[in-house]
Amino acid sequence: MLYTQKFDSFVKITHLNHPPTAAPETLHTKTKILVADDDTFVLDSVSILLKKSGYTFDAYDNATEALAKLQASADIDVVLTDFQMPDVSGIEFLEKIRAFNPEIPVIIMTAYAELNIAINAIKRGVFDFLLKPFQPDQLYHTIKKAVKYYKLTQLEKNYTTTLENMVSEKTKELANALEINRKMSSELIQRLSLATEYRDFKTGAHISKLGLYTERISHVLGLPGKFTKTIQCASAMHDIGKIGIPDEILLKNGLLCHEEFETMKKHTLIGEKILSGSSYFTIQMSASIALNHHERWNGTGYPRGLKGEDIPIEGRITTICDQYDALRSERPYKSPCTHREAFEILTKGDGKTMPEHFDPKVLNAFIEVASDFNDIFHTKHPWPDQSQGRKKALFLNNHEQYINSR
Repeated sequence: MLYTQKFDSFVKITHLNHPPTAAPETLHTKTKILVADDDTFVLDSVSILLKKSGYTFDAYDNATEALAKLQASADIDVVLTDFQMPDVSGIEFLEKIRAFNPEIPVIIMTAYAELNIAINAIKRGVFDFLLKPFQPDQLYHTIKKAVKYYKLTQLEKNYTTTLENMVSEKTKELANALEINRKMSSELIQRLSLATEYRDFKTGAHISKLGLYTERISHVLGLPGKFTKTIQCASAMHDIGKIGIPDEILLKNGLLCHEEFETMKKHTLIGEKILSGSSYFTIQMSASIALNHHERWNGTGYPRGLKGEDIPIEGRITTICDQYDALRSERPYKSPCTHREAFEILTKGDGKTMPEHFDPKVLNAFIEVASDFNDIFHTKHPWPDQSQGRKKALFLNNHEQYINSR
């Protein structure tokens, strides 16, 4: 045993020429410790212990240089510091460390076993204390705990960062997949709607324009972006229920009798039944539009005679948009209205279509963007060449009766 009175007052070293049994193993070479103590004898003594046990370390006799080293190095795993130093107290030193590295474990060496010191240090995140004098095994054990703690915190931090990056990447992939799915769903809805509308006088142009009309009105009303995007797609399904109307009624060459017209009106209920029960927001809105796009603000619509805000907003929006496009479009039984004529009918009425049929807020939104409606209408021709002859041959006065009821 190496022994001097001064050295023994700090730490007792047994078998100085051999590492103590409690010393850590090969991990030492990968662990770096910063030691700070203004007592050079203590500094040298701790340095001997660390060197003999295989640790890499930097030793400083003042807090200023130690702090500068710590700030400049990213490879320090543990800080071992005296509590009382001339240029800065242990608490101040601890606070400065925590300001730029809140995770690195700090072990305080002190000869003052005072409760207030311990409390202050604990509040500022000290990892552990070594009360002078201490045995070498105490030093090694405390350092080993600190290193293990720091490695685990860094592992967790790195894992969290990696996980966050993975989540971010997967979120981007999911967003892209959802966007692709949304586009595919939108196209599927458009094609299904077109297949249905092919039995009626409407065309794909009507479907696409109706989506743009509803999107424009929704935007002016200040509705959420999700709603605005959804209604543009969902409105395409407004007449999906006509797939359940017999051809002899839907394509009748003549006026519909009362019973036939009552059957025609059931397309709203059929459409809602086809689309109801979906967990997808777009299809849910499509079901609502199919059911409610013939309801009127004043309660004179069908199928349920809803009035005012009892009519879902998507139904109120689609109603005026569908009506505008019907007025503007050429039919075998009528000439198309000009934009000005359609505007006058919707805003002032013509005895069949009246402004009180529409939600006043929706009507005002239409007035605000009426010129946009005219631009949208002229983006495509409502009568594709390949179906023009068939359409004109099949649709006569029965459709005028149907349109006027809207």
